[in-house]
Amino acid sequence: MSITVKLISPIAMEEGLRFAIREGGRTVGAGVVAKILG
Repeated sequence: MSITVKLISPIAMEEGLRFAIREGGRTVGAGVVAKILG
């Protein structure tokens, strides 16, 4: 499974970085950056 995410503001990222997606104070997703596309 894969997703492509467009961020609202720039942020430093690198492959292997763990992240969480939060909405309204709740974690709705989490994962690891596998590949930087652009």
